[in-house]
Amino acid sequence: MYTLAEVWNEEVMRMRASDRAYATLLDEIQSGVLRPGAVLGEVEQAARLGVSRTPLREALGRLAADGLVAQQSPRVTVVTAIDAGDIREIFEVRRALEESAARLAAERGDAAAFSELAHSFARVDLATAETDAADAADRSRSADGTDAYYALIERFDLALDAAVANDYLTAALRTVRTHLVRVRRLARDNPARLAASVAEHRLIAAAIGARDADLAAHATHVHLHNALHSILESLRASTGSATGTAPAAAAGAANTPVPATDRFPEPVEGLHQ
Repeated sequence: MYTLAEVWNEEVMRMRASDRAYATLLDEIQSGVLRPGAVLGEVEQAARLGVSRTPLREALGRLAADGLVAQQSPRVTVVTAIDAGDIREIFEVRRALEESAARLAAERGDAAAFSELAHSFARVDLATAETDAADAADRSRSADGTDAYYALIERFDLALDAAVANDYLTAALRTVRTHLVRVRRLARDNPARLAASVAEHRLIAAAIGARDADLAAHATHVHLHNALHSILESLRASTGSATGTAPAAAAGAANTPVPATDRFPEPVEGLHQ
């Protein structure tokens, strides 16, 4: 007969196993190791991850709630696909959440902290290697600059979450960010877009630091508009390359009007006062 302490310890260990399985599978899905359509057999995955079936089922349940996997049969789960329609829907939600968050942060947040973040964005060095002849040192600096930028984005997101002081809003944002990792991976490297994104984040942070809620929300809107345009264009170009056709030809004849749902919004170069 188990004592209460033994039952409690067993439950704690099971939850830790579930957390480990979830974290591993989440990373593999977001990084592309587990691609859309990959089959996650219960027996195979439990053995691979070194956990029993119960914590694995819990991990898969969490991933299903995130929308990252779907159950095809009682013991077979697959990684969900993501396409242009999914990306548009994600950005619809992202726009509503992040514009609201920017407004609230400007009203409630630590102005000095966001002003410092704006200065940090201004100091980001993306020194990109533009030709194949670039030496290893140039490529290393480029990678370091990009990594530093994404680390700064994480700091900005954490500051934003703390500033809005709304658990429901931040929980919704975390769900969206889970999918954004996959979306960003679909987009090809675009140094020009990355540089523009740095400037856009700098303006958002500066607006929050200045407690200008309208500018913060508008700058966020422009940033998300440009990000969506870039990702969809990249996805369309990748699809065209994969099929061996030009992007325009892949959609149909050159003179065929593009349906409204497939039109890509043009990027916004700057803010209109």
